[in-house]
This record gives sequence, structure tokens and C-alpha cells, in this order.
Amino acid sequence: MRYIPNTDADRKAMLQAIGRSSLEELFSDIPQAVRASFRPLDLPARSELEVVEAVSGLARANRFGDYVSFLGGGVYDHYVPSVVGHVASRSEFYTAYTPYQPEVSQGTLTTMFEFQTMIAELFGMEIANASMYDGATALAEAVLMADRVARKGKVAVSRALFPHLRRVATTYAWAAGIELAEVPCGADGRTDLSALPPSVSALVLQTPNAYGVIEDLSHVKERLGEALLVVSANPIGCALLEPPGTFGADIVVGEGQPLGLVPSFGGPLLGLFACRETYLRQMPGRLVSRTVDAAGQTGYVLAAQTREQHIRREKATSNICTNAALCALSATVYMASLGAEGLRHLALLNWERAHDLAAKVATVPGCSLAFKAPFFNEVTVRVPGDAEKVRLRLKEAGFLVGSSKPLAALGVPNGLRFAVTEKRTREEIDRLVLALGGAR
Repeated sequence: MRYIPNTDADRKAMLQAIGRSSLEELFSDIPQAVRASFRPLDLPARSELEVVEAVSGLARANRFGDYVSFLGGGVYDHYVPSVVGHVASRSEFYTAYTPYQPEVSQGTLTTMFEFQTMIAELFGMEIANASMYDGATALAEAVLMADRVARKGKVAVSRALFPHLRRVATTYAWAAGIELAEVPCGADGRTDLSALPPSVSALVLQTPNAYGVIEDLSHVKERLGEALLVVSANPIGCALLEPPGTFGADIVVGEGQPLGLVPSFGGPLLGLFACRETYLRQMPGRLVSRTVDAAGQTGYVLAAQTREQHIRREKATSNICTNAALCALSATVYMASLGAEGLRHLALLNWERAHDLAAKVATVPGCSLAFKAPFFNEVTVRVPGDAEKVRLRLKEAGFLVGSSKPLAALGVPNGLRFAVTEKRTREEIDRLVLALGGAR
């Protein structure tokens, strides 16, 4: 069966049927700055065999496997045990996506409940929802939630957030009429709480932050008074470090990709969201609870999903209509397969190998650690000369390192950020340090 593209006459007839004279008029309500120029896609007719060959050719051009990845910035190259993919691809999970009918979705609801329990324990919080789309939307929803609780119309945000987290939060806040006030960082790479503005609904911190530095959360809550403390945390780091809940955090969010999801060029991702039980009715997303049926058997139900389909629209806490169920399942299998001790050991490996790299980089002439504060598995290094040129030379040597531009925007113009996971061997670290010495 051959594909026949629409003719100009077909398009004109469709436009006339809806009362429009052109495509430009049809999309005239979309600002020109945010819409692409209209042009025919001009896709030629191809057989399935030809399409497969063309796409396979594009895939062969990907050389990611030829490089050693020290990329970070929110997505990390962790090892994913084979059991994760095996369980997540089973048909009873893979097809049972939306659990609106608990009587036929007990498996899906059970895994969601276990996921919530594990995330709450990992973050040191009382409750967690069944997941959100990614770490950025989870943080943005936390900003909205904090302002719903405190109603100040202003939220203080650390400068040391990953840029993509900041951009998404800015978009959400702009739409909700919430002002975001930036809090600068000190010379140690940590947020300078002495510059905290007055009368805010919340303070948003990230730990480890965009420099890789671990924020000192002790006594922060006391300084905030009635304002909420929102923390974006690395879940692997929480297996080794004291979790944010220990320090009185009101809302803890994070990117769940390190928990059993491959980087996959930036997605799909997994949003983690936990809070104090006091704020249950303000929490976005859905919450699964365990109960007992009339026969005394354990069962699972959707206990809370305060979105516009279920309650009055003006009382909805979010327009997020579902959760990243399959990604959350993968994270649940990952955490269950490692267990508490396994997660701690994994976090310790990340800590040790990152510090091994940092110690060796400090011996390279012209290189130094940008900050002296404690860090986890990501470290910012000042390099001599043009950092972007150094990065490209490292790429030529077979190493992937994140762009220097985000760090330059954060006040480290000659900085590169290296992320070290359990997959990076000491031999790879030694080769990177050797290459860094000759990359100037």
C-alpha cells in the first residue's frame, strides 16, 4: 500500500471546512517566536525495509559506546542490573498502566505502594507520591505547592540549581504569578543563607548542587521560620548521607533516573516527590494506600489524587494527570534488588571514586578543585585556558564531559564538571587524568 501525500487541494478543502484561509491563519494565535516556520515535510514514500535500513544507518552513526562517560548534570551513567529490565518488561506490568480499577490492577498498585514506601524511607520523609514525570517537573510542582501552603507569592531559589531545574521552575512560577528570588552562593559553593530574602513561602535547595557540592542543611529550617524548606536531592546520595527529612525538610524531590534507568540520551526520566503528612492534601500526583477488604484480605487502592478530574478544578493541586508508572516500577525493582545495604555500598563506591578522581586531578598542573566543600559523585574542576576547548580535546581522547557553558553561567568560567559513578574504573580515571594533563 503506497502512501499518497495530501495535495494542495486537500489542504485547502480542510481549511475551508473549519473556516480558515491558510495554515498561517490557523496557527495565528501561537506567537511567532515559539512556532517553527511552516513548510512541507517532503517525506518520500518508502517501504518498511527501506525505512529500517535508513534508521539503522542513523543508529550506526552513534558512537556513544566508543567513549567513557563522565557526564552528569542530572542524568548519570549507573549500572542497571538485568533483573530490572526483565521484570519491567513482563506483560502484566507493561500493559497494566493506569490503575483506575483497583480490583484488576492490584499488581500495579502494589508496586506503586512499594515505590512510595522506599522513596519516603530514602528521603527520610513521611509520605511520597507514586512518582511524577521527571525531577524538573517535581521541583516545579514543589514550588507551587509551597506557595499554596504559605501564600507569600515569592519563593527563594538557590543559584546552585541545575539550569534545567531552574528553567522549568521559572516557567511554572511565571504562569502561577509566583516570584522567584535568587539566593547567591558563597566561595565554598554552598548557598549563602545570609542573603535569604524576607517573607518567602519557601527556600529551594539542591544537594548535591550544580557544582557537586553537598549543601549543609543543618539549622536551615530554623532560619526559615514559617517558610517551607524544599530540597532536591540525589537519591543515591541519600543512601549514604543524612537524608533531607532528618534536617526538617518539608518537601523533598529528586530525579529518579539513577535508580535503574539508563541515560538514554535524556529520557524517559522519573520524578520523585515526598513531603510531610501534614501537607498530604496539597501534594500533587497520586497516592496509593494499603487497606483491607470485606473478606479481611489486603488490598491496594488509589487513596488520593487531587487533580481536576476528581475534584473541583479550582482545588486541583496539579494538572499532572498520571505518573511515570513503568519508570517507577524499574526504580522499585532496582531498589529492591540492591536492598538498603546494597544502595549504601553503591553510594560509597560513587563517593570513593569521585574523590579518587579529585585527588588525582589536583596534581595536574594548572588544574584545581573549584570548591573545598564536601562533594558526592560530581566535582567541579578549574582547568587552565578555555574550558570548552579542553572538553573537546578530552572528547577526542575518548572521554565525554559536560559542557562548560552551564558552569560559566553559574560563575565558574573555566570550570568542567566530572561525574563519577560505580561504572568508572580506576584505570579509566587514570587515563582521564593523563588526558587532562595534555588537553590544555
